[in-house]
Amino acid sequence: MIQFAIIGYGYMGHVHADSLSKLEDAQLAAVCDREPSVMDDAPEGVLRYQDAKELYKNPDIDVVIISANNNQHKELVCMAAGAGKDIICEKPVALCVSDLDEMLAAVEKNGVRFTVHQQRRYDKDFRTVKDIYEGGSLGNVYTIQTGLYGYNGNMHDWHVKKEEGGGMLYDWGVHLLDQMLWMVDSKVISVFADLRNVINEEVDDYFNITLQFENGIMAQLELGTYYLTDKPGWFSRHWFVGGDKGSLYTDGMNPKGKIVRTEHLLTNTPGKRTMTAFGPTRSFGPPPEGLILTEDIQVSEAEQLDYFHDFIKAYQQGYPFLVRAEEVRRVLALMETIRQSAREKRSIAFEGQEA
Repeated sequence: MIQFAIIGYGYMGHVHADSLSKLEDAQLAAVCDREPSVMDDAPEGVLRYQDAKELYKNPDIDVVIISANNNQHKELVCMAAGAGKDIICEKPVALCVSDLDEMLAAVEKNGVRFTVHQQRRYDKDFRTVKDIYEGGSLGNVYTIQTGLYGYNGNMHDWHVKKEEGGGMLYDWGVHLLDQMLWMVDSKVISVFADLRNVINEEVDDYFNITLQFENGIMAQLELGTYYLTDKPGWFSRHWFVGGDKGSLYTDGMNPKGKIVRTEHLLTNTPGKRTMTAFGPTRSFGPPPEGLILTEDIQVSEAEQLDYFHDFIKAYQQGYPFLVRAEEVRRVLALMETIRQSAREKRSIAFEGQEA
């Protein structure tokens, strides 16, 4: 039985406690938070600490889950490593690459195991898109677009504070980027990004990021917390993948969508000129009946709890965790490049290529 402790018992700390309660080989032994009142509803029999240093002295704790504010991750990870505890750290793992490098050095020095809670690798919508993309049924993919839109505008709690690691790039952006890089097995050769403070004063609440992959795919990631329409199902996740043998779209976290193809391609007839009601262009406008063909998508059965199922298997059997240190470092480096692109309003080279 693996004995877990949770440091930072806010919203995500409670989510982790609920997840652990559903696992056979895991037990929540302790929780820790600077504010004692948030631990009032901790499960019966679970130890409570206000100081992480005291929790780290408990020899019965095997793994600590660090879900404190983003700007506290570095100190808490290094302390945990020094105490010989294995670690799951919430995303974003750090606020900059140099901080992460210090954390990884502490992990290596103390011989502890380390991974990051990128549980959205198990989202049904993402896994559905990834399965279809990797299956090759769309042919040569040239574009992948993902979007997430909200209506409230403002964020909550410490997420509105820049010094505590707030903002949407660090919140949802790290998930969207991790998904894209994990799915597309290719170098990112250039980045162009726009980050905005639409409603919030300190932190970004809108971004539009374009990634150019070495394999020819252009990926676009867009998020807005105040990006409004009255379309049904708008305030959720959306995907579009375009290839030379068809396209894929999905809407929603529990995705609904189709694979779309054409019965045939437009043919050119030498010596003739064709006119339509919409003018001489025949690729745009209402398609003839029977031209557009659709196929149902096979929705993935993945769920976020699988993150912990896989973690426990890897932990017990000694093989690598799904989320590896070099992958989270790559995402963090990409986020730094995104911020640079937004500041300088230009495309920035990434991973050793020219923009």
